Amino acid sequence: MDVRHQKRIKIIQNLYASSFSVKKNNFPYKNEKDTLAIIKKIDDIDSLIVKYASKFPVKRIVKTDLAILRWAIFELKYQKKLPVKVVVNEAIELAKELSAERSFAFVNAVLGKILDEQAKIST
Repeated sequence: MDVRHQKRIKIIQNLYASSFSVKKNNFPYKNEKDTLAIIKKIDDIDSLIVKYASKFPVKRIVKTDLAILRWAIFELKYQKKLPVKVVVNEAIELAKELSAERSFAFVNAVLGKILDEQAKIST
């Protein structure tokens, strides 16, 4: 398995674990700087999820899907190191690997809406 993919799985696992924590500063993996960077932006990221997955309140989204979306949105909006297609493809693969059978479709739809909106703003 690709080392980068393994690192992303670890980030998703950390984000998943943090979703059970009552306080953001009660994060159990303090040495995971990538995950902490996402946690610091979680309110902004979640506001995008609320906007583009309006039929699904954040509290009701499967925690694995939520972790994947949080990672992908962070990569797309803040990191901008990876090509968009790589982030979306990786998010879909992570959803297929780590979540429910049709979760990849939900993840893809939310990310697609975000990217469509960004494209409209850019033009």
